[in-house]
Amino acid sequence: MNNFKTFKRMKKIVFLIGMMGLLWATCLQAQKLIPYRKGDKWGFCTPDKKMVVQPKYDDAWSFSEGLARVELNYKYGFIDKTGKEIVPPKYDYASNFHEGLAGVKLNDKWGFIDKTGKEIVTPKYDDQTFYAPHFHEGLARVILNDKWGFIDKTGKEIVPPKYDDADDFSEGLARVMLNDKYGFIDKTGKVIVPLKYDKALRFSEGLAWVKLSGKWGFIDKTGKEIVTPKYDEVWNFQEGLAPVELNRKYGFIDKTCKVILPPKYDDAVSFYEGLAKVKLNGKWGFIDKTGKVIVPPKYDRAWNFQEGLAPVELNRKWGFIDKTGKEIVPPKYGYVWDFQEGLAWVMLNGKKFYIKIFPDGKVVEYYEE
Repeated sequence: MNNFKTFKRMKKIVFLIGMMGLLWATCLQAQKLIPYRKGDKWGFCTPDKKMVVQPKYDDAWSFSEGLARVELNYKYGFIDKTGKEIVPPKYDYASNFHEGLAGVKLNDKWGFIDKTGKEIVTPKYDDQTFYAPHFHEGLARVILNDKWGFIDKTGKEIVPPKYDDADDFSEGLARVMLNDKYGFIDKTGKVIVPLKYDKALRFSEGLAWVKLSGKWGFIDKTGKEIVTPKYDEVWNFQEGLAPVELNRKYGFIDKTCKVILPPKYDDAVSFYEGLAKVKLNGKWGFIDKTGKVIVPPKYDRAWNFQEGLAPVELNRKWGFIDKTGKEIVPPKYGYVWDFQEGLAWVMLNGKKFYIKIFPDGKVVEYYEE
C-alpha cells in the first residue's frame, strides 16, 4: 500500500515538473529575446540582459516568425526561443523566415525550408548577387541559367524562369524585364502591362512609375498611363505622395499629378511615417506633408523613419533622431540599421551588436567585450 502511495506521489511530482517545464518553455517562446554578443560569440538574452541562450555562435540575428538565424563555423541554421536548434547550422547561407519559409543556400544553390527544417524546395536555383530569395505575396522569385521566374510555396514553378530580370510581387503584380524592356505580370504569369518601357518601379498604392525615352510617368494596374512620361527622376508613391525631379530640383505630387510641394530640393525620398527626407545644399533633413521643415537639413546622410526613429549620419558617425528632430541616440556609431520590432543593430569599432530604446529613453547596448 505504501509503495502504491509512493508511486502515486512520484507520478504527481513528475507531472508537476513536466508542467513547470512546459510553462517555462511557453514563457520563453512568448518573451522578447535579443541577440547578445560576448566577445566574439553570440547568444540571446531578455531585455534586462538575463541570458537564455549562452553565447556560442559566431553570429546571430533577431527572431523572425519565432525562429532566429545563427551562424557557427561558417554554417547557418535556426534556433527557437528556448535555444533548441530547430535547424542545425549546415547551410552555406540562409535568409530569415518570411511567410513561413526561409531561403537556404548549399553548394551555391538556393532552396527553401519550413519551420521544422524540412526542405520544401531542394536547393537547385542559382546564387543571386546581393539577393537572398524570400516569399512575397505567396511567391518567390528565383533564377536558373541566368533567367528569372517565380515559384509557389510547394516549389511549383508558376512562372518558369524566362525573364532577364524580375522584382518581387507588389500589390498582385511583378515587374519583369526581357530584351531590355520592362512590363508587369500577374500571379499566373499573364502579362498585364506589355514589356515596352525602358525602366519601371514596382507598384505602390495602386500606381507604378515607368520610363520611356528618358522620362518618367506613371501607370495604373491596367497599364493605363495616368501621367505621360515627363519627369527626369521619381520615387514610389508612399502615403499618397511621390517625389519627382524636374530640372534638377525635387518636389512632391499627389495621385492626380497635382504639385503639392513645388520642386526646390536637391534630392528627396518618399514619405514614411508622415515625414520625408530632403536634401538641400549637400545636407539632409525632414519635412512634413505641408512642406514644413521638421528637421533642418544638417546631416550628411539619413534613412527613412521606422518605428518612430530615423538613422542619421554626421561627421561619419551614426545615431538616431525622433520625429521632432531630437537626437535620441547621438551620432557615435560606425554604422546603424533601421529599428525592427524595437531593435536595431549597430557597428562600433568594426563590431556589430544590438541596441534597444526603452520608453523612458534609456538606450541599452547588448554586448560585452
